[in-house]
Amino acid sequence: MSSKQKSSRELLGWLWRDYLRHHIGVLAIAMFFMLLEGSMVGALSYMMQPMFDTVFVAGNTDALKWVSLAFLLIFVIRGGAGVAQKVLLAKITQTTAAHLRSDLLRRLIQQDTSFHQEHPPGFLIQRVQTDVGAVNQVWQMIVTGAGRDVISLIVLLGVAINVDLVWTLIMLVGVPLLLLPVGAAQKYVRKKASAARDLGASLATRLDEIFHGIIPIKLNSLEAYQQKRFDDQMSWFVRSEIRALFGTASITGAMDVMAGLGFMGVLFYGGHEIIAGEKTVGEFMSFFTAIGLLFDPMRRLASMSGAWQAAAAALERLKELMDAPIKMVSPANPVAAPSGRPEVTLTNVCLNYGEAKILRDLTLTAEAGKTTALVGASGAGKSTIFNLLTRLVDPQNGSVQVGGIAVQNMALPKLRDLFSVVTQEALLFDESLRENILLGRTDVTDEQLEAVLDAAHVSDFLPKLADGLETLVGPRGSALSGGQRQRVVIARALLRDTPILLLDEATSALDAQSEKVVQEALDRLSGGRTTIVIAHRLSTIRNADKIVVMDRGTVVDQGSHEDLLARGGMYADLYRLQFEDGKTIIDPQGAAALSSRQPDHDPSQTPWHRRLMNKIFGS
Repeated sequence: MSSKQKSSRELLGWLWRDYLRHHIGVLAIAMFFMLLEGSMVGALSYMMQPMFDTVFVAGNTDALKWVSLAFLLIFVIRGGAGVAQKVLLAKITQTTAAHLRSDLLRRLIQQDTSFHQEHPPGFLIQRVQTDVGAVNQVWQMIVTGAGRDVISLIVLLGVAINVDLVWTLIMLVGVPLLLLPVGAAQKYVRKKASAARDLGASLATRLDEIFHGIIPIKLNSLEAYQQKRFDDQMSWFVRSEIRALFGTASITGAMDVMAGLGFMGVLFYGGHEIIAGEKTVGEFMSFFTAIGLLFDPMRRLASMSGAWQAAAAALERLKELMDAPIKMVSPANPVAAPSGRPEVTLTNVCLNYGEAKILRDLTLTAEAGKTTALVGASGAGKSTIFNLLTRLVDPQNGSVQVGGIAVQNMALPKLRDLFSVVTQEALLFDESLRENILLGRTDVTDEQLEAVLDAAHVSDFLPKLADGLETLVGPRGSALSGGQRQRVVIARALLRDTPILLLDEATSALDAQSEKVVQEALDRLSGGRTTIVIAHRLSTIRNADKIVVMDRGTVVDQGSHEDLLARGGMYADLYRLQFEDGKTIIDPQGAAALSSRQPDHDPSQTPWHRRLMNKIFGS
């Protein structure tokens, strides 16, 4: 037994064990109706002999009635059984596909952020939707083949053998010759179908990126460029699909060639017997009908072989995703989450993404109930700290604690219930404004909801929306402005009412007027909470209790706004860039730093503030 066949057995075993066996009762009833439908095909071919010999040749009018009724009964039973088995099988296959999609989504949601960085959304959508659909379709084909088509094949073969064994052997003499080409075709189909699945996932990813990036595509006149990239991928996908279909079709084509050779042999051999009077016309018509009907289920079974190879390629990928280990899990014996307003501490934390060192022996503390701001160049590791606190990632070394408890020792849901996060993306779902704030909660009273709407300044623009809280916000909140989206996210955070607040560039993408309103809401939100703020706009953090300056994954300075200005260094340079207030800042060495209004001395050189800006924020 080849490894490929063994793999197929394992895949079918998994599908049966985890999903199909739960419907064994309904499946048994469906199989009964399949067997009934399949047996009627044999009865139809068997009735050809009395119809020709007894009725048409012998002219027996009495037999005409019961033969006619027999044919009617055959077709009525076949039709009723066909409807019943199709409905029952559809119930099984659709329910199985729904459960498989649900289990796959549950597994994917539990994966950590590194998994989702490696597997883009389009790829995962392709797996959940298209691949499950392909497996579902082929599984229905397999069950039908195992029931109706196999019994039809057996019954029709029995009818043919009953008429004449030699004719049957002549008819099927070419079957052994098909084994090698069919085996080769199966391997070919598996290979090409696997390539087509990968290309299909790439196409889904490309479409996802195009539709989510439609604005920059238009602004940069990239329509033709993106269209060409999509068309190139589509061409490869079409070629792979056609090649896979060629492999599947070649199997059924080989069956037809074998059938033609068999029919030729039977006609040549059996024709002489009929002419000589050794066989009747009725016997030949019964045999001819049985063999003619026999090749229909044989072709379906042969086609099913190729279709299964294509489905196996999809099922392998689904099984791979289902078996992918979930790295971020709750401990077996979790510690209770801290109460009150907890302190946040990171001690000697090191974190690498592959070869890239993100955090280097970082140590910092965010005091309970106070606001701690993080500033520094892009890539300094500020957002990574948020990911560590909420256990989206774990460090390679060091300790991350909330309220004196290591985050790895708490249950993940309980840990994340300690945090409210407001980021510059302000991600909303394509649902109503109400649902985007409640996020499925049913324990919120109208008074509570109204209070957070007022506090977050959502009430300011709510009357302008046609359907109020029931207004659909569009994909990723595209029906709202940036400031409105931020206020909705703040209302969501207020409703969570958690002891720790994480703000990541929450006002960086807003205009001055929107920033003022959102900042007021953020100030109200942060009151009495342990707050950690990431900001490039120093105007939003001047009043922070402590400012932590980061560079290349470590803390280089910390203190109040006034202390950092007095000491000079990176924060003072950053302040000088952002505020043209004419002040002169003295560093500890006593060297006068030029204010941001001072003109550049050498216009042929890059201005110093441009060089510093590039160093801090990246070129």
